[in-house]
Amino acid sequence: MIIDTLTSPVILFFVLGFLAALAKSDLSIPEAFAKAMSIYLMAAIGLKGGVEVASSGITTDLIAAALAGLALSFLLPVIAFTLLRSVGRLSQVDAGAVAAHYGSVSVVTFVTAKEILTGQGLGPAGYMVAVLALMETPAIISGLVLARRGQSSAGNGVPWREVLTNASVVLLVGSFLIGMVAGKDGFAPVKPLFDTGFRGVLCLFLLDMGLIAARRLVQSRKITYRLVMLAVVLPLLNGAIGTTVGTVIGLDVASSAALGILAASASYIAVPAAMRMALPEADPGIYLSMSLGITFPFNIIFGISLMAALAQIIG
Repeated sequence: MIIDTLTSPVILFFVLGFLAALAKSDLSIPEAFAKAMSIYLMAAIGLKGGVEVASSGITTDLIAAALAGLALSFLLPVIAFTLLRSVGRLSQVDAGAVAAHYGSVSVVTFVTAKEILTGQGLGPAGYMVAVLALMETPAIISGLVLARRGQSSAGNGVPWREVLTNASVVLLVGSFLIGMVAGKDGFAPVKPLFDTGFRGVLCLFLLDMGLIAARRLVQSRKITYRLVMLAVVLPLLNGAIGTTVGTVIGLDVASSAALGILAASASYIAVPAAMRMALPEADPGIYLSMSLGITFPFNIIFGISLMAALAQIIG
């Protein structure tokens, strides 16, 4: 499975971007085009998930997965915070900020995983898109509580408006609802755009993400070997917990793997934006380098296959 993943064009484009950045190539993707691709991918995955839920209806599996996702997003930051303080030796504020990233989710990791798993005959249920949207916000709250715990002045509180109106949340939830309302018949006219071209756009988007991840890692000056280790251990630990929870609550193998991948992923879009406002004293050089520079590449290249294999073993 790892070999199949590593030879997938989707992954190879990411590796190409990563190596190009390390070689200091001037290869780059225009920012406006990269943003357009991001909008397209989130709209496509939301629409297709909504259409699938419209076809299957609200099921007990959907409800169970949603509740499990919410619980994981609230609780995983606590595990991360404990390790970041004891092993990573970070300050309370920095540990809280980083922990929030490791309880939230990466949309790009999920989209990539869904494409790879589907190609291997392990397509997760459409409702996992709803679980993805639900898991973005609770971790931000947990991270802020952990960062501010015991302080006499709470400083900036939870930035509710920014969290709830974050572009990725609005687009994922909105397109998911549109897909549910439209159903298969309504989706059919736009399917060539949002389905046929999906893999090609994902390849180009991951080329850009490879460039960004490598350059962020090279520029970082505050990542110790302990933090590098935790940036690999946390996705493995969180992913194993998520996959096990998915299996215990009765999800199919593919959806359990998807829940594990969501738990293993680390946000580098929504949470950094929230932390910038709520915890301005936290160091973005630490939380962005760990989540985007180390965890994201690890998950894309190895984590997806490892969680899928674990789901098959325990399922």
